[in-house]
Amino acid sequence: MKIVLATSNKDKVKEIKEFLQEYEIYALSEIMKPFEIIENGTSFKTNALIKAQAVYDKICELNLQDEFVALSDDSGISVDVLDGAPGIYSARYSGENATDASNRTKLISELKAKNLTSTNAHYTACIAVSSKFGSYTTHGFMHGKAISEERGENGFGYDFMFIPNGFSKTISELDTQIKLEISHRSKGLELSRYILKALKRKFK
Repeated sequence: MKIVLATSNKDKVKEIKEFLQEYEIYALSEIMKPFEIIENGTSFKTNALIKAQAVYDKICELNLQDEFVALSDDSGISVDVLDGAPGIYSARYSGENATDASNRTKLISELKAKNLTSTNAHYTACIAVSSKFGSYTTHGFMHGKAISEERGENGFGYDFMFIPNGFSKTISELDTQIKLEISHRSKGLELSRYILKALKRKFK
């Protein structure tokens, strides 16, 4: 059983490969031509399932369903004082042509508008796996604080402005191994191991 990720985001691919080293994992672009997936769900779970199922449908079109499962991740940061924003819109918070940098700039401006230098926030990750045996999801969370400045050089997304509980550094300032141990994505992936192990047995 091999895994194709519902993303070509090199940072996500790298992080997932580092965590699930026991599996043969491919970026979307290595197996099929990347295509647009409309994420019109109202929750991380719905969007994760939309992505995983869309990729699995392509797997079936390529007649690879006896070899591959599709794994997707839908994640984002939710800031309490902003009523949970950006939430499921984290990747496109600053508009249609959003980038990680422009998204951070917008969030920082929102915090500064409220005269906040630090406020409670949390990351959510939903991992979805779609296969010929069905679709399944797990969730992981990381709680901490969003700050109104960027710190560090190692990370992506909002990592430069998020300090997890129990630490004084942002995710981007922490060692990569520590991030792998505490991140929301890692927690979701750890739970997904139970699903992947069960599916692997069925593939034999």
